[in-house]
Amino acid sequence: MTAQLKPTPVLPTSRGARAQAWFARMEQLPQGIKRSLKIAATLLGLALLAAVVTTPLELMPQIGFACLCIGLVLMLRRVPGRLAALAMIGMSLIATLRYVYWRLTDTLDFDNGLDMFFGYGLVAAETYSLIILAFGYLQTAWPLQRRPQILTQPPQEWPVVDVFVPTYNEELSIVKLTVLAAQAMDWPRDKLRIHVLDDGRREEFREFSRQIGVNYIVRDNNRHAKAGNLNEALKVTDGEFIAIFDADHVPTRSFLQVAMGWFLKDPKLSLLQTPHFFFSPDPFEKNLDTFRSVPNEGELFYGLIQDGNDLWNATFFCGSCAVIRRTHLLEVGGVAVETVTEDAHTALKLSRKGYNTAYLAIPQAAGLATESLSRHINQRIRWARGMAQIFRTDNPLLGKGLSLGQRICYVNAMMHFFYGLPRLVFLTAPLAYLLFGAQIFQASAMMITAYVLPHIIHANLTNSRIQGRFRQSFWNEVYDSVLAWYIMRPVLVALINPKVGGFNVTDKGGIIEKDYFDWKLARPYIVLLMLNLIGIGCGVVQLFTADSSAMLTIFINLGWTVYNVIMSSTAMAVASESRQVRTEPRVHAELPVRLSLPDGRQIDCHTLDFSQSGIGVKLPEGVSLDRHMELDVTLHRQGQACVLPARVMFARGNTAGMRFREMTLRQQSDMVRLTFSRADTWASSWGSHTLDSPLVGLRNVSKVGLRGMADLAKASLAALRHRHYFRKTDNPTLEPAMETQ
Repeated sequence: MTAQLKPTPVLPTSRGARAQAWFARMEQLPQGIKRSLKIAATLLGLALLAAVVTTPLELMPQIGFACLCIGLVLMLRRVPGRLAALAMIGMSLIATLRYVYWRLTDTLDFDNGLDMFFGYGLVAAETYSLIILAFGYLQTAWPLQRRPQILTQPPQEWPVVDVFVPTYNEELSIVKLTVLAAQAMDWPRDKLRIHVLDDGRREEFREFSRQIGVNYIVRDNNRHAKAGNLNEALKVTDGEFIAIFDADHVPTRSFLQVAMGWFLKDPKLSLLQTPHFFFSPDPFEKNLDTFRSVPNEGELFYGLIQDGNDLWNATFFCGSCAVIRRTHLLEVGGVAVETVTEDAHTALKLSRKGYNTAYLAIPQAAGLATESLSRHINQRIRWARGMAQIFRTDNPLLGKGLSLGQRICYVNAMMHFFYGLPRLVFLTAPLAYLLFGAQIFQASAMMITAYVLPHIIHANLTNSRIQGRFRQSFWNEVYDSVLAWYIMRPVLVALINPKVGGFNVTDKGGIIEKDYFDWKLARPYIVLLMLNLIGIGCGVVQLFTADSSAMLTIFINLGWTVYNVIMSSTAMAVASESRQVRTEPRVHAELPVRLSLPDGRQIDCHTLDFSQSGIGVKLPEGVSLDRHMELDVTLHRQGQACVLPARVMFARGNTAGMRFREMTLRQQSDMVRLTFSRADTWASSWGSHTLDSPLVGLRNVSKVGLRGMADLAKASLAALRHRHYFRKTDNPTLEPAMETQ
């Protein structure tokens, strides 16, 4: 009898294989046992975290523990991959929670009312910031990085899409560009319907819509502003999907083909949002000269936060550059009208119904940023007021229909706009000690340093790692410092009475004829700067008069105050408005172009930039053009071409600028198709900034702060000269002398 040979088991030969085998065995366990093991592991982890956070340490052990953790984070920072980032987040939270526990248990034994007032005020601001930090980590720890879903159905089976372009007071030239680009989208003509929703009821818009063959919709009122405009259009259209573009957001040809695949794959998908990308500088970029060199205020949101929200099925609708499924939108009553941030509120309602949302971090449209700081502030006030209204009337933490992750993502977005008062507290907190002698920390300076510094260092290094190319260190505090004073009151009022405040349209496409310093908007920053400079003066005096035991405390408060001076003076630089004479910003891009000269010569070159009304080119060596020469410009790409009449406005060396002469609507449409509608025009510069370095970020912000102080000094001298001049001219005895000069 032949003995049967048993198969020899294949043993794992590496740690990775053994781990995979272990996980495979775990997956075979009954559901009840797996659930119990998960609960036990979670409780054990929380117990260990509580032990690490609450274990009291004396000064030297705390310093040693902090140095060990910081050294480990500095090493992890160089390790690629998401697991290293998650480890940094975990260590940052440990440092932060240790600081919070120590702060609440060891530093609040105040001796008098003054200490209590300033001390508890700072604790409240810190508590707010720490909640935002923890929620922010949850949002951004693991961005989903969704890719487009390929359309596998034949074009005849693609759905009908209504494209809404709401407008109220924008110039026709701005809206025209958006509408022509919408017409150029690659989608079957019989399934693409463009609608101009004109709440301004302007005859030239009606005529333009008729000429190019798009639908023109008006209503007899302006109730609920943009939300009401969109809801009115819902009543008279019937496409399966709705694509919405603000009047100044120009879609690319590929927009619908990139966006629609996920809707056809997921019948529960109600919303797909794409980034808001701007081809003109916002006031920060324009006034600080950081356009395309420092990520702007919105890049963190569209580059990282929305991508992180997508993991939790909590993508926000941002009012433009998005597609919504009509049936789902109608089910929640249309676009929300209860608050002035109708977009985010609509997304919240869709999520409460159990529908899915999605985000594609690929720029598929581009628009105009606000030109001046005043307009920028008004826009942010509306956002802040609307988020506070939602927080007050439809709080994501309450009610049914949301997962825990969705609740945290939504509430963090709303709480973000409450930063006005906490930011002002941080900008003035050290003055409590330097000016009034208030002891806002009831602890020694060394213990404060041992607990505070690890929290600050971990938070900065971790955020720098997570935010990467979409935010440079310390710039978020610049943005918050500039806006804090102006959004504080609307947010607090909206929390008390959410019905206060209406929708305001942000004007786009204006010009700034000359440089000027906005004294009215800069007033709060000037006060903050002066107070902090006085605080530095008092601190320097105390260094020579105070007891030696207080020296470290004075130095800590002086360092904090110097930082606040940097932030306040940087805000001053933003208030120094730079001249902008172009109503149509130029887009920098290298596109192939052919120039046909009056003498029959043809010159092949490439563009430096383009706008709706003109183009800049780089000429080959040895080629020159005469000013005012009339010629034809041929744009071409992949077999498509358009010929545009132009006139040379300037020619210097091997560069020339041309303005388009009068063009037909067909020529305008072709020009838009081959310039603004190219997807690669926007995607090429998306997320292309160098990786963040906290020290470099602090250095750059400090340089801007010095510039802000110089701008303030220059504006003050100019104001004094101006006042002196008019004081002299108002004196009748001086008028003859003035005339003879």
